[in-house]
This record gives sequence, C-alpha cells and structure tokens, in this order.
Amino acid sequence: MKIPIHILLAILCIQCGSPEPRRPVAVQSGHFLKESVARNKKLLALEEQIIQKSIEKDTLHQYIASPNGFWYYFETRNDTASYLPQPNDHIQFSYNIMAMNNDTIYSAEELGTVSYIVDKESLFPGLQQAVKLLKIKEKATFLFPSSQAYGYPGDGNAIAPQTPLKVSVALHTIKIHHNRFTPKLQIQ
Repeated sequence: MKIPIHILLAILCIQCGSPEPRRPVAVQSGHFLKESVARNKKLLALEEQIIQKSIEKDTLHQYIASPNGFWYYFETRNDTASYLPQPNDHIQFSYNIMAMNNDTIYSAEELGTVSYIVDKESLFPGLQQAVKLLKIKEKATFLFPSSQAYGYPGDGNAIAPQTPLKVSVALHTIKIHHNRFTPKLQIQ
C-alpha cells in the first residue's frame, strides 16, 4: 500500500509542532530558606550568650565589641605605633586557637608564623578582620561566634562544626604595600 506523499507530509507537519515546556512538579515556597534563617538566628543568639557569659566571668579584661560581630581585648598594646594593616600590606603574625573554656585546640607553635597579604589571601572571616585591628607588636584575644570562625563545616579536623572560638593573635611585622605614589616601608 502506497501512502500518497501529501498525506505523509501532513502527518509530519502535525507531529513537528513546537515543543511544550515542562511544568514544575512542585512549586518551592521558600519554606526551607525561612527555616534555615530562623535556625541560624537561634544558633547565633545561643553562641552570643555563651560569649557574653565568658566576658562576664573575665573581670581582668575590658572587652571591645567589634562592628564585625565579635569581641576582643588587648593583651599587649603598642602606644608608640599608629599604623594599622591595610589591604595589600604583607604582615606576619602568630595565633593560637582555643575553645571558649580556654582549652587549646591549636597552639601558636603548631600553627607557626603566618605570612599573609591583607584581604588577598584566605583566613577564616573573623581572623581576616581581627588582624586589621592590631598595630605592630600588639597582641589581642578575640571571641568569635562560629559564623565568624569555621561555621557549619568546622575545620575538618579538631574544630567541630558550629563552634565559637577564642583566638589570641600577635602581630609581628607589617610591610606596607606600595604603589607608584608611596615608598615601600617595613615596620618591625
């Protein structure tokens, strides 16, 4: 049986309509996101309570609240220096990481002296901001909620997920970044 060509073409044209888009199986309502935000706010409030209790117990030091969401006090001040590290400056510092109960997680000896270009290399968020608050030869202790420390994943080793930390940081040297308008300076 021969099918006339005009019928065959008609069948092909009917079958070759434009493709219909697939419809979503379920519509997302944003419920998960709202629950996640609420859970994070509750966690931050709990961690801030832990930090505030630690501050209240420590009557020897005067704490400063950072606008970046952490607290700190100076162990050693340098009133003769005035320069604070700026982006692109090359600094060297050492630090140790402790739990909120002062148990050492990583000592400064374990971590060694860190060579860091300000805002151009990776540090955990709180430490990245903390080093910019220190002048040369100053040392301070910082109290970070987990959101400013290693957050949800932890460090994959000794720091558990969602752990607030106490970190003592000492700034040793600053090599001021120079551009074509400023001379290169080194502060030690």
